[in-house]
Amino acid sequence: MAIDYEKLKNWRFPEIEHSYRAKDTILYALGLGLGHDPMDEKQLRFVYEDGLKALPTLAVVLGYPGFWLKNPETGADWRRVLHGEQGLVLHRPLPAEGTVIGRARVIEIFDKGKEKGALMYSTREVFDKASGDLLCTLNSTTFMRGDGGFGGPGGPTRDPHPLPERPADLSLDLPTLAQAALIYRLSGDYNPLHADPKVARSAGFDRPILHGLCTYGIAGHALLRLLCDYEPARLRRMDCRFSSPVYPGETIRTEVWREAEGRAAFRCSVPERKVVVLNNGLAEIG
Repeated sequence: MAIDYEKLKNWRFPEIEHSYRAKDTILYALGLGLGHDPMDEKQLRFVYEDGLKALPTLAVVLGYPGFWLKNPETGADWRRVLHGEQGLVLHRPLPAEGTVIGRARVIEIFDKGKEKGALMYSTREVFDKASGDLLCTLNSTTFMRGDGGFGGPGGPTRDPHPLPERPADLSLDLPTLAQAALIYRLSGDYNPLHADPKVARSAGFDRPILHGLCTYGIAGHALLRLLCDYEPARLRRMDCRFSSPVYPGETIRTEVWREAEGRAAFRCSVPERKVVVLNNGLAEIG
């Protein structure tokens, strides 16, 4: 059954009120591996309540409407949905705890043909409930592999950010824990693909894989360290494409190319398997 273009494009999302506390902010950072070196005082600021700061990528779990494409009313083949791209614009530093309001909407759905699927662009704005201030805007591209051929527009789609054809200026390897996915899922994504070996095997993986947004957060940690001296207010934007999954326990290598002032390109790979896992990254630094 083909999706209903007008119905999906105009899908009505409820406002999501989300209260989080210091322990939630700490748990998110621990899920990304911060605190790996207990003597690193710059990392400690994100995993210890005394002077606690929120990581910029905490935004991805705030005001989240959940896996709404699983609702049969959408008409989507949710089993064949993939997270294709993630973008984040930070308008102000995230508070370490508070209550936020998430407001999501679908921007556009492009039909790439029955054999190629569809691309859905969506956005979510997260507001501080107390002040009404817009904290961040999140933009996502969803690859709907089973939903092409519905007769919608074919484009124009977004071009990926190009990477320079020269060696990277900066590089950082960050390890992941074998239990990283089991920790990260406690921040709100309970998809059994990341926990249950039987589910992972049925999806074609040898074992449970790391959440894509966990990999994204680890890349954010690397950018914070390499470009921002661990000052979260300096990371203003972070966009990338997901290209391959990570298995918990693997190393994530982030390579960075300096571009114009305040801009950098990046990608992430797993050196153990020589595979790129995040690609065409763009960061903006204040």
